[in-house]
Amino acid sequence: MPSTESAVGAAPPGRPPHRGSDDGRFSVLTWQQVQRLDQILEEAVPIHGRGNFPTLAVRPRRIVQVVRSRLEKKGVAVHNVRLNGSAASHVLHQDSGLGYKDLDLIFGVSLKSEDVFQLVKDVVMDCLLDFLPEGVNKDKITPMTLKEAYVQKLVKVCNETDRWSLISLSNNSGKNVELKFVDSLRRQFEFSVDSFQIILDSLLLFGECSENPMSKNFHPTVTGESMYGDFGEAMDHLKNRIIATRNPEEIRGGGLLKYCNLLVRGFKPKSEIDMKALQRYMCSRFFIDFPDIGEQQRKLESYLQSHFVGMESKRYDCLMTLHRVVNESTVCLMGHERRQTLNLIAMLAVRVLAEQNIIPTVTNVTCYYQPAPYVSEINVNYYVTHMQPLLPCSHSYPTWLPCN
Repeated sequence: MPSTESAVGAAPPGRPPHRGSDDGRFSVLTWQQVQRLDQILEEAVPIHGRGNFPTLAVRPRRIVQVVRSRLEKKGVAVHNVRLNGSAASHVLHQDSGLGYKDLDLIFGVSLKSEDVFQLVKDVVMDCLLDFLPEGVNKDKITPMTLKEAYVQKLVKVCNETDRWSLISLSNNSGKNVELKFVDSLRRQFEFSVDSFQIILDSLLLFGECSENPMSKNFHPTVTGESMYGDFGEAMDHLKNRIIATRNPEEIRGGGLLKYCNLLVRGFKPKSEIDMKALQRYMCSRFFIDFPDIGEQQRKLESYLQSHFVGMESKRYDCLMTLHRVVNESTVCLMGHERRQTLNLIAMLAVRVLAEQNIIPTVTNVTCYYQPAPYVSEINVNYYVTHMQPLLPCSHSYPTWLPCN
């Protein structure tokens, strides 16, 4: 737990955030940022149950406190708790254009054995039992039942460089509460604009210890860290919507889909020349991690489903941007593999348009392909490799045309 002095020390009013260490990774949050953080932690998030299980209304602050307390009672020390990802970026700069979807909460713990991994999972399931409303008979509800009812996904990674687990709690609108328990994690960000982590310990302790509410002149000192390395530079990228990263070949999937997502949201590469090289690294790593066309389809469909809630109209733009990047920057695939992937992306784009009841123009379509067997279950009868802006079309074209 942080010291009381650290938790209640007020940031001097009107002073801009300053670097908390020589290398510039850290910065103290302003009063406005602390207010946004407190609002996020206090806002109840629904965790939707499957079947007849009721919806749980859980405040992030409360679930962090309960999970942390239970872990420490079981002998698992929690070094700190952090808010990560798009929610942290939203706290630091509200008008970034990123918005925020998931609430990513990182618990720093020691996962020294398989038993500790299992203990962490059991503790979270036990906490969910406590959040069930009064009147629910809890006696016959097992941890397995709770997992099936409320957990969106479970992930465990244990290798030489990474030891962590993830428990994502279900939300039908895509705003999942994700509890991540990290011993070690070599790569903790994709791009500078999503590299921020906000240490919550001082704010949590303030709420437990202080009898007075927060104010501009009396609030905890809350620190943020940029895993990109330079907090000030990363903040500049966030405010000016600049795309920058380091070593994209270290990112699972190369950061390719997030890169296209950022482009669609109006972000621009820091350097066009450097980004051309980075795009090649992104594409190479993506196809290393997802070499099979079926895996690529599942990954794309999952990404579109989870990252464009409330922005369904942007799915087509993202796919067309991905099509362009893959077409321009893929150097690691055989010709037929590259065409196969481009066809898949184009097919998904057509399906997105169909879901939105938009009929694409075919006056500038360059080529059609007969669908491959792996997409036979999808109700389309052609591929489009390139399309111009959309217009109503009354022409009919044959399915097969020569392909150059």
